[in-house]
Amino acid sequence: MASESSAYLLQHSQNPVDWYAWGPEALDRARELDRPLLISIGYSACHWCHVMERESFENEATAALMNKHFICIKVDREERPDVDQIYMDAVVRLNQGRGGWPLTAFCLPDGSPFFGGTYYPDEPRHGMPSFGQVLEALADAYANRRNEVDEAGQRIVGSLSVEVEPGSGAEVGIHAALQASRILMQNADTEHGGFGPGPKFPTPTNLELLLATVDLLPPDEARAVAVQLAHTARQMARRGLYDHLAGGFHRYCVDDDWTIPHFEKMLYDQGLLLRVYAELLRRGGEAGELAWPMRETVDYLRREMTSPEGGFYASQDADADGVEGAFHVWTPKQIGSLLGDRAPAFCSAYGVDERGNFEDGTTHLIDSLGAPREQFAEERAELRTVREQRIAPALDRKRVAAWNGYTVSGLVRAAESLGDPSILSDATSAMDFVLDEMVDQSGRLHRVFNQGRASVPAFLDDHAAQLDACLDLYRAGAGERFLTASLHFAQEIGDRFFDEARGELFFTPSDGEPLVHRPGSDHDGATPAAAGLAVVGLTRLAHLSQLAPIEAQVQRIIQSQAAVLERSPHALPTLLRAVVLRARGLSVAVIRGALEDSRTLALAARARRVLLPDDAVVVLAPGAPRPVGVGADWLRDREPEPGQPTAWVCQGTRCSLPTGDPDAIGPLAPLP
Repeated sequence: MASESSAYLLQHSQNPVDWYAWGPEALDRARELDRPLLISIGYSACHWCHVMERESFENEATAALMNKHFICIKVDREERPDVDQIYMDAVVRLNQGRGGWPLTAFCLPDGSPFFGGTYYPDEPRHGMPSFGQVLEALADAYANRRNEVDEAGQRIVGSLSVEVEPGSGAEVGIHAALQASRILMQNADTEHGGFGPGPKFPTPTNLELLLATVDLLPPDEARAVAVQLAHTARQMARRGLYDHLAGGFHRYCVDDDWTIPHFEKMLYDQGLLLRVYAELLRRGGEAGELAWPMRETVDYLRREMTSPEGGFYASQDADADGVEGAFHVWTPKQIGSLLGDRAPAFCSAYGVDERGNFEDGTTHLIDSLGAPREQFAEERAELRTVREQRIAPALDRKRVAAWNGYTVSGLVRAAESLGDPSILSDATSAMDFVLDEMVDQSGRLHRVFNQGRASVPAFLDDHAAQLDACLDLYRAGAGERFLTASLHFAQEIGDRFFDEARGELFFTPSDGEPLVHRPGSDHDGATPAAAGLAVVGLTRLAHLSQLAPIEAQVQRIIQSQAAVLERSPHALPTLLRAVVLRARGLSVAVIRGALEDSRTLALAARARRVLLPDDAVVVLAPGAPRPVGVGADWLRDREPEPGQPTAWVCQGTRCSLPTGDPDAIGPLAPLP
């Protein structure tokens, strides 16, 4: 374990447990000794993972039980989401739909799970057995009721491999997306923002589906969705989900009104929420409530999450010095000693009083007044300076390909909505790092970069996120190399993740490590479902490139999920975004003109601002050859008059009249 690069595995390297990393050594050892596997899965920023470590894995007596009866394996779910998905699916099936981390799976030596759960306490409480009791019971079952254990393992693995039921055969259309939006809105919390009761997650995948469908709903419904999205964005940024001193969003809040977060900060939340805020602002949302969360989050990413080597770090822990939230909370006395006579006004604005809203009379800051952000900016900066002198939460310095892709996409869209080219430069640098350091000489993408090296062959979510982000960068004018990269990632998805016979995408590549079960795509949740995001990217690229094989793959994948989309459309919001794109029709803006001409730049800027963010913008000098990846039809007869930069907007077989006036550029009117 001490030689591993994962921050999570290294956290456990000093435990008295004889941990193995996931790999053939552990499985071979289990077969040799005929011992069951104890697979413990978590991640470095996980609070309850730390709790279980302190209570059980650092306990000599508990560790002795584990070492005597099991081969113990530690898995970083962020590095090995394939392993995590297999055992999470098994645990969810075994526990009536309940799962989470730390994940604890007990398996046969070949990896087949026969029992599992999540956190186990060190003493029996709240109807839960202690971890020691679980260990003893399962060791006894394995030794004395082996047939039952073997049968359970076979049954559970079999349940993971159930074929997807066929759909009705009808084409999946916008009606499924509209139905999903209506189901989501039935759960809208119109008082506090967000959806459903606490614990309350931002769930950007749902927010993006609502943004994709808002223009397609009847006026009254569209207005309700727009109001709810704006209210949710405001509440997430003004209350406790947001870090008011350093910027950036925490993982989720434990309550209905976004007051107390689970304090870890995950890179993927920053990137995905930047996309949401950027699109709300592009659509004319209130700049005073949308621009500052984006700017402060970008500053946070630059200051605390950018590696000197390149790319963005994975996460910051919820705990500091073993105490959850200790880094973030304040007392009136602490603030009074810092701000003096300015303290009462600040405390009133940010909800700080003697009672506190967290533990032991401490307060996590919430913006209770909603004043202009410039107010109290100096005071927030002073508190942040002092807070930085506290023991800081641990930083997981690995770079994850998928999460960097989400963040690059979020930065590109923030740059466009804010009109800030420096943010586009950040996004370009991060993607160049991925392409230079995380793609090997054979063209294979790796999931993780840490301690100076890339490792772990990439999964479907990594490829899908890179495809989508590269298309965003090309659209923003960052360079044709990103269009070339998008073609490469699309080819990889088709060659290594697409099952031609079933018409489905798998999460692991066809040439990947053999596991007890080859998992299909993961689910929409905190991050987009890998298959859904892949179909979004493939849809965009198929339209831009006019490559029929990509379009055929998209059709097959959507149809393979028709039964789920018919039965529970809200379960697949990212895939439904692709359905909406296909039904609505994507646009391509073509701008021909000298690349440094201010008139060309103005036409391109206007096109990027008014077209939807998944539409394409192609900017070429007069006479320049067609880039590989841009369909010939988009550029046929698209040459301007000499010295006159010109723009066209095309959709399908229709194109607008040529124009040199930026104000004349807009989406094509829908067909009757």
